[in-house]
Amino acid sequence: MRWLGGALIICAAIFWGIRTPALSAGVTGAGASFPYPLFAKWTVSYRNATGIEVNYHSIGSGGGISQIEAKTIDFGASEMPLKPEALEKAGLVQFPTVIGGVIPVLNLEGIKPAEIKLSGKVLAGIYLGKISKWNSPEIARLNPGVRLPDKYIGVVHRSDASGTSFAFTNYLSGVSPQWKQVAGTGISVSWPTGVGAKGNEGVASYVQKISGSIGYVEYAYVLQNNMTYALMKNRNGLFVKPGPKSFRAAAAAIRWKELKDFYTVLTDEPGRDSWPITGVTFILMYKDPHDPITAKNTLDFFTWAEMKGEQTANALGYVPMAEGVVKLIRKQWRTEIRGADGRPLEPGL
Repeated sequence: MRWLGGALIICAAIFWGIRTPALSAGVTGAGASFPYPLFAKWTVSYRNATGIEVNYHSIGSGGGISQIEAKTIDFGASEMPLKPEALEKAGLVQFPTVIGGVIPVLNLEGIKPAEIKLSGKVLAGIYLGKISKWNSPEIARLNPGVRLPDKYIGVVHRSDASGTSFAFTNYLSGVSPQWKQVAGTGISVSWPTGVGAKGNEGVASYVQKISGSIGYVEYAYVLQNNMTYALMKNRNGLFVKPGPKSFRAAAAAIRWKELKDFYTVLTDEPGRDSWPITGVTFILMYKDPHDPITAKNTLDFFTWAEMKGEQTANALGYVPMAEGVVKLIRKQWRTEIRGADGRPLEPGL
């Protein structure tokens, strides 16, 4: 069985004015828009299956991190993993849920999905403002036989603090020394050019409206909006399509058991099938939650998602955690997330 999860608000079930004891406290979560298409469907399925109302605030990874650190939510979600020292300082644990991909999307008349090929260096050049037209020599060399228009490129990026941007800029920093020097890696950077949009939702909407534009979104947004996307040249020098196969290939060499606090970044991983801008949604929770009931309710939801939500994740192009990783996550729950009596908060489903 595979692991699935998400950041959610799990509200108390009320029937005839009486609260169900095991669900007496609501659970509040917020963060990444990267997994939102999946979380939105899980909430409906979970409510139908259990009667528990579930909501999720898609505010960006930066918002999820800041709110969990400020103790205004019960858990957060982010594609930028926190380093072990930051987790220790804040009294948090983190664990992976699903894997997805950050995809260059474009709006160019006459161009079909997967018809344009891009490399990391060319993508960095576009976002640096150095490559400004679609028929520039740098793009043309990668796309012989494709009729590229003499049209300016409209660059779209995230305006909020974003885990999707973290994966995107981490990748660009690894393949382009100039990008690393000018903008660097982060959930927020000083973008050299372009217009900003909030959330994966906002970037997808802008690209669909602006002719000649390019942006980057999680793969589920590509599927849901029927967007045109580019093939990417990976570390092995091969052009690959985005999708579960290439996301799974990017994570194949990761030794989760050897990672402290599951800290890893999956950009520019080796492998002939690897998608070069792959990301993981991490869940952040308190080691000693201020309300153990809400923490247990959250773990109950994750258990349900592992058991019942895999098919939905697969349909949207996300990759659940493998069974071996699920076991490591369960071990973390038992050893690091505890109630007021010091006992592990075991899920009850």
